[in-house]
Amino acid sequence: MRKKGSLEKIIILLLAFMIVIVGCSNESQSLNKKSDSKNNLSTTNVPEKFKNEKDIKVKVIRKIGGDDHTAQFLAGAKEEGESMGVKVDVFSANGDSEKFHSEIMNSLKEDYDGYIISHGDDPETVNDVKKLVESGKSVVTFDSNMELENIKDVTLTSQNDEVLATLAVEQLIEDHDGQANIIYLWVDGFPPMVRRNAIYEKALTNNPGIKEVGRFGVASANTSEETKAAVMDILKQYPKGEVDAIFATWDAFAIGAVEAIKATGRDEIGIYGIDVSNTDLSLMQEQGSPWKYTAAVDPKLIGAINMRLVLKKIAGEETPQKYNLEAYLIAQSEIQASKKAVNMDNLGAVLPGWGLSSELEEDWMKALKQANK
Repeated sequence: MRKKGSLEKIIILLLAFMIVIVGCSNESQSLNKKSDSKNNLSTTNVPEKFKNEKDIKVKVIRKIGGDDHTAQFLAGAKEEGESMGVKVDVFSANGDSEKFHSEIMNSLKEDYDGYIISHGDDPETVNDVKKLVESGKSVVTFDSNMELENIKDVTLTSQNDEVLATLAVEQLIEDHDGQANIIYLWVDGFPPMVRRNAIYEKALTNNPGIKEVGRFGVASANTSEETKAAVMDILKQYPKGEVDAIFATWDAFAIGAVEAIKATGRDEIGIYGIDVSNTDLSLMQEQGSPWKYTAAVDPKLIGAINMRLVLKKIAGEETPQKYNLEAYLIAQSEIQASKKAVNMDNLGAVLPGWGLSSELEEDWMKALKQANK
């Protein structure tokens, strides 16, 4: 019996040893396959900088924050870069200019290859970007100071703000047959807001039946709450039937306006906005929601395309000086007709083409994505 027991132990030990050997072999093969996948990248396809051992690093720095649009934008940039094996770090200053500029300057010590700078609206941003470029960094900016176009090799990206504003305000005019008293929600000082306001002013000139009866706008950590209070105060001045619509040039304004209308029971007023997020879609889908339309570009796609642009720069490829992203008009009636709740992930089922674009996605980027799966 002892001999039999000893033999069984030896067999068990041998089997365990063989399992370990096979496991190590499989792991080694898996690692080798991954390594081979990267090593086999076409020498004529993938830029040299993306084939060497040094990791490419990109920093995304955004001045505004604390909203869904920012979260989606940063997620889009990070996911796109990491899908190609790029190290991506993101930072939001939540509207704090000092933190924003400090982060740009401090990051120069961290050996990044490229930068995406978002919502740098002030002259200091121009100086910061000059320093980045002088340090040999590749830079793409989104919705930032237009003076940046004077810096060589910097690409300025934006949502097509003129189209966004046109889609929303023309729908408002059409729905009211060119005759309406409206509240205008807008804030000066930001490049996209300046562009949107230019379209609005032109629309008023061309449509004298559209009358502005109230205006408010502030960019702060509590924009929506401050907008709610301001719109409620404006509505106190005009009895029911004397205000027809609200044109909100930023979804943070529209969110506040929705809450103001709920609080005052002024559901005869329709809201026409710009930008979109999960919060926005949720509000638009509520029964009796006043938010009729919003014009928008997918913020996640914005982040992804900005990442593609900065990687093309790092690769030494030609890039445009300016790039506008395609805008869509989202109708409340369309998303309310959906059989299931609509969010940023499934909006494409309601709005064909939403969130999808192969723009600036080069073949070598697809090869990197395949190699880094």
